[in-house]
Amino acid sequence: MANSRIPRRSFFSPLKFTGNSLRLLDQLALPLRERWLTCRTPAEVARAIRDMNVRGAPAIGVAAGYGLALAAVGSRARTTGALLRDLDRAGAILIRARPTAVNLAWAVRRILRTAQAAESRGPATVREQVVKEARSIETEDLAANRAIGAHGAPLIPRGARVLTHCNTGALATAGFGTALGVIRAAWAAGRLLHVLADETRPYLQGARLTAWELKRDRIPFTLITDSMAAHFMQQGAVDVVIVGADRITANGDVANKIGTYSLSVLARAHGIPFYVAAPVSTVDPATRYGKDIVIEERSADEVLRIGPVRIAPPGTKAAHPAFDVTPARLVSAIITERGVARAPYTESLRRLLRKRV
Repeated sequence: MANSRIPRRSFFSPLKFTGNSLRLLDQLALPLRERWLTCRTPAEVARAIRDMNVRGAPAIGVAAGYGLALAAVGSRARTTGALLRDLDRAGAILIRARPTAVNLAWAVRRILRTAQAAESRGPATVREQVVKEARSIETEDLAANRAIGAHGAPLIPRGARVLTHCNTGALATAGFGTALGVIRAAWAAGRLLHVLADETRPYLQGARLTAWELKRDRIPFTLITDSMAAHFMQQGAVDVVIVGADRITANGDVANKIGTYSLSVLARAHGIPFYVAAPVSTVDPATRYGKDIVIEERSADEVLRIGPVRIAPPGTKAAHPAFDVTPARLVSAIITERGVARAPYTESLRRLLRKRV
């Protein structure tokens, strides 16, 4: 009954695998146009990930899985060994597309393990198993997002005003979303009053994408610039901050879109809970601390321009670290599909990773 508050049209996926191509809802065209791109090779999928036609840690993991499925289907290899070499090369191309989000490498390694496990059964079976595993990654991500919403909604107080950053919705996943999935579930349960969405400079994912999704769902929201967050917290207009993650280290440090760390500091200063929502595939137990994460440096041109319009004088130097790291001590809880982790995260995340589902 509660889910009737969300229109069915909100349940969409930004990816469509046809068997010999991957169609992606081009997030660079939103919100002005809904345009679909067609990728037929792993190199084209890697380019779409690198150029941010598809983005969001879970979504690029799903896309990478389908990139390897395209490599398997499109390979002319007649032997299993040659096919596995083609898959290894495609995997390396995909992993290089974006280094920070752990889901991408996780999906590639998972597909390659599946291919290796089927090696003795011949190339046709390897191709079949790779495609099957890629589809499983998408199906599992959608189920995980709904479970994240179910675990996270009770953490949202009734009548809450929630602030979020970047885009963590259906566009960033196989559907429904992580942090925005919690917001959707809280809205469906009648707990949510209003959303404040950071515009998320310099790429404006909050303005272009989160606002687009919230409008589709008819969830009340207000778009604010990143620099306004402190003001609204000071005015008592924020009850909860909830964000996504691109990588979570073993100790609970969180790499997420640039500007997230600032929000965590502000939330702590104002006594506001700061929640992170992400699937367990985003947890990277092999990386102990946030300082060990490689932060992607994107083009300075993305800071010097808004769309095609230049906003700085010629010759201006600009920096664009795409992510920052929030220390575990500033995170109130990490919401996953297997439950909610709390400090000490080294122990709670380990338990969730080992939990049978």
